[in-house]
Amino acid sequence: MKVAVVDYGSGNLASASRALAVAAERAGLAAEVSVTADPDTVARADRIVLPGQGAFADCARGLAAVAGMEQAIRAATDAGRPFLGICVGMQLMAERGLEHRITPGFGWIKGEIAEMAAPGLRLPQMGWNTLAFRPGAHPLLEGLIPGDHAYFVHSYALSGADPADVLATTDYGGEVVAMVASGNRAGTQFHVEKSQAVGLQILANFLRWTP
Repeated sequence: MKVAVVDYGSGNLASASRALAVAAERAGLAAEVSVTADPDTVARADRIVLPGQGAFADCARGLAAVAGMEQAIRAATDAGRPFLGICVGMQLMAERGLEHRITPGFGWIKGEIAEMAAPGLRLPQMGWNTLAFRPGAHPLLEGLIPGDHAYFVHSYALSGADPADVLATTDYGGEVVAMVASGNRAGTQFHVEKSQAVGLQILANFLRWTP
């Protein structure tokens, strides 16, 4: 299994690739994980992971600056290859982002990325928070228990989502979308690579996932 971690100048690339390698080893899966800025490598990969950190507009611009990369991601996922977006990588799955300016996303899930309403709380949300979900609702949740903790760092979140796309939420001054999936494309608002055992479980589930 070839796993491509997309390098477009954003995200915890080394941490994400290490976490994927550890998850594969612990799950007994043969996975070759590579960090790559080569669209052809992404197009041939069996799994695609898109990390991201910072502002939506900056990440979208960075991705667009890698010639052919967005087209390779779209073509591979259109062909059914599993995709996982992490943090802003998940946000890019939405129709658009509102951070700094209106910026189009991939449009794979309904909704937009808007500043969180968290009255009385600091932004960004930074640190550990619990996950709420229906057990057994999706293969990516296998082995998790409602109330498990994941590590978040963000001030913007998905708004106007289709409930059918939402796998898990968290609470930060109100309900916040924490995890999404539509077909073979999934994403986590939290950093799976920093979420210790919970993150490794989700990554192992992703590597086993056959949507």
